[in-house]
Amino acid sequence: MNARGRLISSPRLAMSQDDAFRRINDSLAFDWRLAPYDVAQSLAHAKMLAACGIISAGDRDALHRALEQVAQEVSDGSFVFADGDEDVHMAIERRVSELAGEAGGRLHTARSRNDQVATDLALFTRDAALGAEAAAIDLAQTLLDLARAHADWPMPGYTHLQRAQPVYLGHHLLAYAWMLLRDARRFRAVLTATAALPLGAGALAGVNFATDRELLASELGFAEVSENSIDAVSNRDFVLDHLAAAATCATHLSRLGAELVLWSSEEFGFCELSDAWASGSSIMPQKKNPDAAELLRAKAPRISARLAAMHGVLHGLPLTYNKDMQEDKEHLFDAVDTLALMLAAAQGMLQTISFRRERLAAAASDELLAATDIADYLVGKGLAFRSAHHVVGGLVRLASASGRTLSQLAAAELREASPLIDPREFQALLGDGAWLESKVSRGGTGSAALREQLAHAQAAIERARAGA
Repeated sequence: MNARGRLISSPRLAMSQDDAFRRINDSLAFDWRLAPYDVAQSLAHAKMLAACGIISAGDRDALHRALEQVAQEVSDGSFVFADGDEDVHMAIERRVSELAGEAGGRLHTARSRNDQVATDLALFTRDAALGAEAAAIDLAQTLLDLARAHADWPMPGYTHLQRAQPVYLGHHLLAYAWMLLRDARRFRAVLTATAALPLGAGALAGVNFATDRELLASELGFAEVSENSIDAVSNRDFVLDHLAAAATCATHLSRLGAELVLWSSEEFGFCELSDAWASGSSIMPQKKNPDAAELLRAKAPRISARLAAMHGVLHGLPLTYNKDMQEDKEHLFDAVDTLALMLAAAQGMLQTISFRRERLAAAASDELLAATDIADYLVGKGLAFRSAHHVVGGLVRLASASGRTLSQLAAAELREASPLIDPREFQALLGDGAWLESKVSRGGTGSAALREQLAHAQAAIERARAGA
């Protein structure tokens, strides 16, 4: 113990740790979140040690009583971290020893902090993946419900943020539902990445006791045990997998947020966010700012940066465990928290959003959006598509230059552009709803295809909820 009352970190070291080193080395400020997992792991470990005859049944019972007390203290917030606690694992072991006496010193038999930390982190990541998967599926359902309610609301579809072709609002919203269902599958895949139990690998080479790792795996919900002790303690692939899934999901949410910002502006006027998801201005009393949607955009690169940083931690890192790997937790924890908040915000906004049918319909009624349909009409008359594209481009240029719509072009002008154009058929093409219902391919925006897509999306959500 040094002059200020702090324990020397190891019997191997004659000098106490410098305060600056302690601050950079200690992880308790963030890894306390692993406490429930560390207790669960320790309960299983003590049970296994006794089952293998490595500790007595009495020691097992004493350890279990102590660990159950620690679990209660962690749950109700009464657990007290001591000044000398370097991390949550040492804090729990210290408290167990206070409660269990000599038996507490036997808890760490046949394990190392290396396999202990890897196991706790795998358990945390598994829960985080399940939570993110469920939230993504719930948001997909909300989008599907909105799509069903707005299945016949025309709106312009965009490329390059320019009006391109009309679609139904329900079709547009379903695009995000499918994104989120892919996200859910990515989070489900993280469960496979966390399927192998690290505990029992020891520091890196295994342990000097005939342990029952299969019993541990069963107790802790792992499907199998790691086959290589070196890989077990150095593996953080599951962290990378979860961060990658989170980064992709956050990117999807950022695109949703960006559209909500655009659509809620007066220039678009396609929707209005609830006051509960907007902010006012400190100086301009008329303002209603879509801050929550804007933050969906801004927080996405934060998660992507956590993924890049974690790759940086592991890049070129020699086997097996290195203290660099302590940096995995803050990247993972922040990404998990940030994505959970983003999913909750997106859910709240979409559950309370209101769309403006008249503004959407007015924007979708721009006759220039029928240009591709007119080109396809000429293709049906036998003209090559590239030639048809040229003809329609000339008609659009003529109408725009003269300040007219396509339907205001004279019959002679249409025939001059192409003798294949029948003026009456041309006008019928521009009729209300014709452009939308001409899209008959599967996955398109036409009503029949959209009804089919709604059914497929609901079935996909039900499969995702079932874990299929």
